[in-house]
Amino acid sequence: MKIAWVTDSTVNLDESIVNHPDIYSIPMVIMFNNEEYRDGIDLSVEEFFVKLESSPKLPTSSQPAVGAFVELYESLTDRYDVIISVHLSSKLSGTYATSVQAANMVDFPIHIIDSKLLSLPMGKMIEHGINMQNSGSSVEEIVSALNFIADQHETYVMIGSLEQLHKGGRMSGAQFLIGSALKIKPILALVDGALEPREKIRTEKKAEQRMIDLFNEAKQANPDIDEVNLLYGRYPDVANDWKQILSEQYPDVKVHTCPLGPVIGVHAGAKTFGISWLRQKK
Repeated sequence: MKIAWVTDSTVNLDESIVNHPDIYSIPMVIMFNNEEYRDGIDLSVEEFFVKLESSPKLPTSSQPAVGAFVELYESLTDRYDVIISVHLSSKLSGTYATSVQAANMVDFPIHIIDSKLLSLPMGKMIEHGINMQNSGSSVEEIVSALNFIADQHETYVMIGSLEQLHKGGRMSGAQFLIGSALKIKPILALVDGALEPREKIRTEKKAEQRMIDLFNEAKQANPDIDEVNLLYGRYPDVANDWKQILSEQYPDVKVHTCPLGPVIGVHAGAKTFGISWLRQKK
């Protein structure tokens, strides 16, 4: 079976598959002062953060139109036997729902996967599916494995900007005022695809250490964890520091770093950092 892999621009793909001929990406949309930019096409990560610093108003993001999905799906029907479409968590964006709607409008076998993830962890899911495909697994086996993996990730995010979180509607006014006054750095957990408060830490340094401790605790409980993803907004410095610490402490663990991208940056800010790992692949 020849499989077309479709995803969205919130994904970060590993070097081994970034130029894969069978991967297609639909761009998300970023709005700056009523000007529309296609994520990754009209606006790079660095360009987004430069504009963010100078913009008098916070940008907004939106999922691709259903017509964009229909057009892409239909263009693939004469070259592939099946489409597997893997997208940003349905609890963070309407992209998954839009792709489902589009799939129902196209007479072709299309499997839609709610990754319950974002960025590089979502890219790693696609990489795993392609490896299964290359090993001769059936489409049904691949789809089942990806849905399983979606529930096996642990992801934590240290929010860079309480102000952006508040203005974007993700935090109440009272929470914002209290958090700002006390210099609280909230750590959120991605639970079943939704970002939920995990801990409120005083000072940035303590929050950074707590993120490392969360991985240490997970690795102690499950020594089989062999890969960890370190995510950042605009500045990779903290992620690079974490990479050095974890690589020295766990030489058996592959440590990757990558940017979260503009869509997450809209709500969380330039100084956001995250850590994610897969508990189990099968």
